[in-house]
Amino acid sequence: MSAVAVMTVRNIPDEVHRALKVRAAENGRSTEAEVRAILADAVQPAVQVKMGDALAAIGRRIGLTDEEADHIAAVRQRVEVEPVTFE
Repeated sequence: MSAVAVMTVRNIPDEVHRALKVRAAENGRSTEAEVRAILADAVQPAVQVKMGDALAAIGRRIGLTDEEADHIAAVRQRVEVEPVTFE
């Protein structure tokens, strides 16, 4: 089991606390669980973008044809990449 951090947030305005309680109730969670969900959504991307996909999208934006992009993707999938070592 992984370690879990504990955090205390002070000086939350009353109107923010009330809004959190309402939002938590709407989502069927405790206020604490709602705050955890809000924090997780704020710092974790919904979708992890793969570097190759991002580069292919950039290539298409600069005028790379679909055939050229498909060729690059096919080559990328065939090439075995070794991890970098810092020795």
